[in-house]
Amino acid sequence: MPYAKYSPGEVEARGEQIYEQRIRRNVEAGNTGKFVVIDIETGQYEIDDDDLAATKRALAKRPDAVLYGVRIGFPSAYTLGGHVAGERE
Repeated sequence: MPYAKYSPGEVEARGEQIYEQRIRRNVEAGNTGKFVVIDIETGQYEIDDDDLAATKRALAKRPDAVLYGVRIGFPSAYTLGGHVAGERE
């Protein structure tokens, strides 16, 4: 989703910074595998097993929000084929 005010790299950098500095310590315990969707302008976030549900709730609060998603406890939100490095087969 393109944003007029931010490049994709800026969205990623701001989202990661907010997650690491303000959110991670509050959500990691008991939420591994869930998705966090972060509004990079306000720092508000939604957590859900379903990333689309979290996104819809975030957009309901602020329809023009610039969002960044993280999967709790994983190096990336999604994998394409195969398995996540370190995952047991």
